[in-house]
Amino acid sequence: AYELPFTARKLLDHTDGVITLGAVIRGDTPHFDYVCEAANRGVTNLNLEGNKPVVFGVLTTDNVAQAQERAGLKGDKGNKGAEAALALIEMISLTKKFEKL
Repeated sequence: AYELPFTARKLLDHTDGVITLGAVIRGDTPHFDYVCEAANRGVTNLNLEGNKPVVFGVLTTDNVAQAQERAGLKGDKGNKGAEAALALIEMISLTKKFEKL
């Protein structure tokens, strides 16, 4: 997940917005916390410093079952990837409206 902000920034040169997707599953070491914080901070910085929206669609879960549920593969927890896509569409629309002000 460390590479997500870099990749998103490069993609922003060619798109109206970007969704960062992935799953970070907690293990037995503090690595989970470092990765989640770095990815979140990187995406937040892109939004604060840039002109195009970047949506954080990274699942941060305690286990694989939670990730599968949130990805819409099992259970009825919805589909966080689809929700991120809808959020990006809305943010792109708002961005275009702001540009006309």
